[in-house]
Amino acid sequence: MIEIIAALAGAFVGVTGTGAVMSWANSSSRNTESREAVIRLTAAVESIAGKLEELHQDMKADRKEIYTKLNEHGNRITLLESKGR
Repeated sequence: MIEIIAALAGAFVGVTGTGAVMSWANSSSRNTESREAVIRLTAAVESIAGKLEELHQDMKADRKEIYTKLNEHGNRITLLESKGR
């Protein structure tokens, strides 16, 4: 009778221990996956930030060129209007 109880207790400990190890392994795997996901997302955000900065610089250059051309055209219009009088 004692042997049966001891065998049942050993089996219970073995199953519980295996479950705990499997649970720890799954938790470790989830932590690794989460860490990798954070790294991928961080890299994506940094890439987007770089592209936005490039876009901002392009827009500033375009704006400068447009205002320069507008100023030149304004000067030409003023010159033509003064010649017409």
